[in-house]
Amino acid sequence: MSIRVLVVDDHPVVRGGLVGWLAAQPDLDVVGEAGDGQEALALVASTAPDVVLMDLRMPRVDGVTATERLAATHPDVRVLVLTTYDTDADILRAVAAGATGYLLKDAPLPQLADAVRAAARGETVLAPPVAARLVSRMRAPAPEEPTPRELEVLAGVARGLTNAEIGRELFIGEATVKTHLLRVFAKLGVDDRTRAVMVAVERGLLPGPGSR
Repeated sequence: MSIRVLVVDDHPVVRGGLVGWLAAQPDLDVVGEAGDGQEALALVASTAPDVVLMDLRMPRVDGVTATERLAATHPDVRVLVLTTYDTDADILRAVAAGATGYLLKDAPLPQLADAVRAAARGETVLAPPVAARLVSRMRAPAPEEPTPRELEVLAGVARGLTNAEIGRELFIGEATVKTHLLRVFAKLGVDDRTRAVMVAVERGLLPGPGSR
Protein backbone atom coordinates (compact mmCIF):
# COMPACT_ATOMS: atom_id res chain seq x y z
CA MET A 1 0.00 0.00 0.00
CA SER A 2 1.13 3.55 -0.71
CA ILE A 3 2.19 5.85 2.10
CA ARG A 4 -0.17 8.81 2.30
CA VAL A 5 1.70 12.12 2.72
CA LEU A 6 0.54 15.65 3.53
CA VAL A 7 3.05 18.42 2.70
CA VAL A 8 2.94 21.58 4.86
CA ASP A 9 5.09 24.61 3.97
CA ASP A 10 4.28 28.30 3.66
CA HIS A 11 6.53 28.81 0.62
CA PRO A 12 4.60 27.79 -2.53
CA VAL A 13 7.72 27.10 -4.60
CA VAL A 14 9.26 24.89 -1.91
CA ARG A 15 5.97 23.14 -1.32
CA GLY A 16 5.46 22.55 -5.03
CA GLY A 17 8.92 21.05 -5.41
CA LEU A 18 8.37 18.69 -2.48
CA VAL A 19 4.96 17.63 -3.76
CA GLY A 20 6.35 16.96 -7.24
CA TRP A 21 9.25 14.86 -5.99
CA LEU A 22 7.27 12.83 -3.49
CA ALA A 23 4.38 12.24 -5.87
CA ALA A 24 6.83 10.79 -8.39
CA GLN A 25 7.76 7.99 -5.96
CA PRO A 26 5.78 4.82 -6.71
CA ASP A 27 5.12 4.06 -3.03
CA LEU A 28 4.22 7.59 -1.90
CA ASP A 29 0.86 9.25 -2.41
CA VAL A 30 0.62 13.01 -1.75
CA VAL A 31 -2.93 13.44 -0.48
CA GLY A 32 -2.79 17.19 0.12
CA GLU A 33 -0.72 20.32 0.72
CA ALA A 34 -1.11 23.18 3.18
CA GLY A 35 0.43 26.62 3.62
CA ASP A 36 0.30 26.73 7.41
CA GLY A 37 -0.51 24.67 10.48
CA GLN A 38 -4.15 25.68 10.57
CA GLU A 39 -4.75 24.39 7.05
CA ALA A 40 -2.79 21.26 7.89
CA LEU A 41 -4.97 20.42 10.88
CA ALA A 42 -8.11 20.70 8.76
CA LEU A 43 -6.63 18.60 5.96
CA VAL A 44 -5.44 15.83 8.27
CA ALA A 45 -9.02 15.25 9.34
CA SER A 46 -10.21 14.97 5.73
CA THR A 47 -7.27 13.21 4.03
CA ALA A 48 -6.04 10.81 6.76
CA PRO A 49 -2.31 10.93 5.90
CA ASP A 50 0.22 8.49 7.32
CA VAL A 51 2.96 11.14 7.43
CA VAL A 52 2.82 14.92 7.64
CA LEU A 53 5.90 16.69 6.29
CA MET A 54 5.83 19.79 8.50
CA ASP A 55 7.62 23.13 8.18
CA LEU A 56 8.26 24.88 11.51
CA ARG A 57 7.88 28.62 11.08
CA MET A 58 4.62 29.51 9.37
CA PRO A 59 1.89 32.14 9.78
CA ARG A 60 -1.25 31.64 11.88
CA VAL A 61 -0.41 28.23 13.39
CA ASP A 62 3.26 27.24 13.41
CA GLY A 63 4.66 23.75 12.98
CA VAL A 64 5.27 23.03 16.66
CA THR A 65 1.74 24.00 17.66
CA ALA A 66 0.27 21.97 14.80
CA THR A 67 2.41 18.99 15.82
CA GLU A 68 1.20 19.21 19.42
CA ARG A 69 -2.42 19.29 18.30
CA LEU A 70 -1.93 16.38 15.92
CA ALA A 71 -0.29 14.33 18.68
CA ALA A 72 -3.39 14.90 20.79
CA THR A 73 -6.06 14.40 18.12
CA HIS A 74 -4.42 12.04 15.60
CA PRO A 75 -1.70 10.11 17.49
CA ASP A 76 -1.28 7.60 14.66
CA VAL A 77 -0.18 10.30 12.20
CA ARG A 78 3.60 10.68 12.05
CA VAL A 79 5.01 14.20 11.83
CA LEU A 80 8.34 14.66 10.06
CA VAL A 81 9.69 18.18 10.51
CA LEU A 82 11.46 19.66 7.49
CA THR A 83 12.97 23.08 8.19
CA THR A 84 15.97 25.34 7.65
CA TYR A 85 16.34 25.89 11.41
CA ASP A 86 18.58 23.68 13.54
CA THR A 87 18.84 25.60 16.81
CA ASP A 88 18.59 23.67 20.07
CA ALA A 89 15.36 25.43 20.99
CA ASP A 90 13.66 24.58 17.68
CA ILE A 91 14.77 20.95 17.79
CA LEU A 92 13.75 20.36 21.39
CA ARG A 93 10.37 22.07 20.96
CA ALA A 94 9.57 19.96 17.90
CA VAL A 95 10.63 16.69 19.52
CA ALA A 96 8.79 17.53 22.74
CA ALA A 97 5.67 18.32 20.68
CA GLY A 98 5.70 14.78 19.31
CA ALA A 99 7.59 14.95 16.00
CA THR A 100 8.82 11.57 14.76
CA GLY A 101 11.74 13.10 12.90
CA TYR A 102 13.60 16.34 12.18
CA LEU A 103 15.27 16.99 8.83
CA LEU A 104 16.87 20.07 7.31
CA LYS A 105 15.83 21.43 3.93
CA ASP A 106 19.29 20.90 2.47
CA ALA A 107 18.76 17.13 2.71
CA PRO A 108 19.01 15.32 -0.65
CA LEU A 109 15.59 14.47 -2.06
CA PRO A 110 16.21 10.70 -2.10
CA GLN A 111 17.07 10.93 1.61
CA LEU A 112 13.85 12.83 2.20
CA ALA A 113 11.78 10.12 0.52
CA ASP A 114 13.53 7.47 2.62
CA ALA A 115 12.85 9.52 5.75
CA VAL A 116 9.14 9.63 4.92
CA ARG A 117 9.13 5.84 4.56
CA ALA A 118 10.99 5.42 7.86
CA ALA A 119 8.62 7.81 9.64
CA ALA A 120 5.65 5.84 8.32
CA ARG A 121 7.18 2.76 9.95
CA GLY A 122 7.36 4.65 13.24
CA GLU A 123 11.12 5.09 13.16
CA THR A 124 12.83 8.21 14.49
CA VAL A 125 14.58 10.12 11.71
CA LEU A 126 17.10 12.85 12.54
CA ALA A 127 19.42 14.82 10.29
CA PRO A 128 23.05 14.16 11.38
CA PRO A 129 23.58 17.74 12.71
CA VAL A 130 20.34 17.49 14.66
CA ALA A 131 21.26 14.11 16.15
CA ALA A 132 24.65 15.51 17.17
CA ARG A 133 23.02 18.46 18.89
CA LEU A 134 20.61 16.24 20.83
CA VAL A 135 23.37 13.88 21.94
CA SER A 136 25.56 16.81 23.00
CA ARG A 137 22.72 18.33 24.98
CA MET A 138 21.92 15.04 26.70
CA ARG A 139 25.55 14.61 27.72
CA ALA A 140 25.88 18.17 29.00
CA PRO A 141 25.30 18.70 32.73
CA ALA A 142 21.86 19.96 33.63
CA PRO A 143 21.84 23.75 33.93
CA GLU A 144 21.51 25.19 37.42
CA GLU A 145 18.00 26.47 38.06
CA PRO A 146 17.39 30.04 39.29
CA THR A 147 16.62 30.31 43.00
CA PRO A 148 13.16 31.44 44.21
CA ARG A 149 14.59 34.87 45.06
CA GLU A 150 16.15 35.21 41.60
CA LEU A 151 12.82 34.33 40.04
CA GLU A 152 11.09 36.94 42.20
CA VAL A 153 13.51 39.53 40.82
CA LEU A 154 12.94 38.31 37.26
CA ALA A 155 9.17 38.42 37.79
CA GLY A 156 9.59 42.09 38.63
CA VAL A 157 11.47 42.58 35.36
CA ALA A 158 8.64 40.83 33.52
CA ARG A 159 6.21 43.34 35.04
CA GLY A 160 8.29 46.22 33.70
CA LEU A 161 9.77 47.34 37.03
CA THR A 162 13.16 49.03 37.28
CA ASN A 163 15.91 47.61 39.48
CA ALA A 164 15.17 50.26 42.09
CA GLU A 165 11.46 49.43 42.09
CA ILE A 166 12.18 45.71 42.41
CA GLY A 167 14.52 46.41 45.30
CA ARG A 168 11.91 48.45 47.17
CA GLU A 169 9.27 45.78 46.60
CA LEU A 170 11.50 42.95 47.82
CA PHE A 171 13.25 45.01 50.53
CA ILE A 172 16.71 44.51 49.05
CA GLY A 173 19.29 46.93 47.71
CA GLU A 174 19.53 47.85 44.04
CA ALA A 175 23.02 46.33 43.90
CA THR A 176 21.59 43.05 45.18
CA VAL A 177 18.94 43.15 42.47
CA LYS A 178 21.67 43.52 39.85
CA THR A 179 23.56 40.58 41.35
CA HIS A 180 20.48 38.38 41.22
CA LEU A 181 19.88 39.35 37.60
CA LEU A 182 23.45 38.58 36.57
CA ARG A 183 23.13 35.13 38.16
CA VAL A 184 19.83 34.54 36.35
CA PHE A 185 21.41 35.60 33.04
CA ALA A 186 24.22 33.07 33.55
CA LYS A 187 21.87 30.24 34.52
CA LEU A 188 19.53 30.87 31.58
CA GLY A 189 22.34 31.44 29.08
CA VAL A 190 21.21 34.95 28.11
CA ASP A 191 22.71 38.43 28.24
CA ASP A 192 19.76 40.80 28.58
CA ARG A 193 16.58 41.30 30.60
CA THR A 194 14.12 40.74 27.77
CA ARG A 195 15.67 37.45 26.70
CA ALA A 196 15.85 36.28 30.32
CA VAL A 197 12.10 36.74 30.72
CA MET A 198 11.39 35.01 27.39
CA VAL A 199 13.52 31.97 28.25
CA ALA A 200 12.06 31.75 31.77
CA VAL A 201 8.52 31.74 30.34
CA GLU A 202 9.49 29.13 27.70
CA ARG A 203 10.90 26.88 30.44
CA GLY A 204 7.87 27.32 32.65
CA LEU A 205 9.80 29.19 35.34
CA LEU A 206 7.56 32.26 34.99
CA PRO A 207 3.89 32.45 33.93
CA GLY A 208 3.29 33.57 30.36
CA PRO A 209 1.47 36.73 29.31
CA GLY A 210 -2.15 36.69 30.37
CA SER A 211 -1.63 33.89 32.93
CA ARG A 212 -3.33 34.26 36.26
